[in-house]
Amino acid sequence: MRVLVPMDGSGQSWKAFEHAAERFPDATLVVLRVIDPVQAGYGIGLNGAGAGQWFDAQEEATENLFEEVRKDAESAGIDVETRKEVGRPTREITDAAADCDQVVIGSHGREGVSRILLGSVAENVVRRSPVPVTVVR
Repeated sequence: MRVLVPMDGSGQSWKAFEHAAERFPDATLVVLRVIDPVQAGYGIGLNGAGAGQWFDAQEEATENLFEEVRKDAESAGIDVETRKEVGRPTREITDAAADCDQVVIGSHGREGVSRILLGSVAENVVRRSPVPVTVVR
C-alpha cells in the first residue's frame, strides 16, 4: 500500500504525517512537497531576482523537510519515499495520488489572509482526488 502525504512543513502537515504513520504502519508513505511558483511574488516583490532567491530558499526548505521526514521514518521503522514537484498544489497532489491508495493531508497549511485568498488545498484535494482522502485537523 502507498499513502500520499503532502507536506509543506506546517504543524498540520506534520500531524498528517504522524497520523499516516500510525494508521498505516505497513504502508510506504510518499511524502510530497509542492513548490508553488505563484507564491514567489508574496512578500518579496515580483522581480526575477527575488523570485530566484525565493525558489532557492524553497529548494533548501524542501531538502531540510525531507531530511527530517527520513529521520522520523527511520526511527519509527516506516518506509518512506520523498517527492518534490513544482506547480499548483492541488493539481500536483491529485496527480501524485493516482499512483497511491490513500491520501492523508493536513486540514490547512497557510494561515491568515493567504489562506482565504488562495483557497483550501485540502478541500480541493478532497473534491478531485482519484483515491480516498483523510483530512487531519
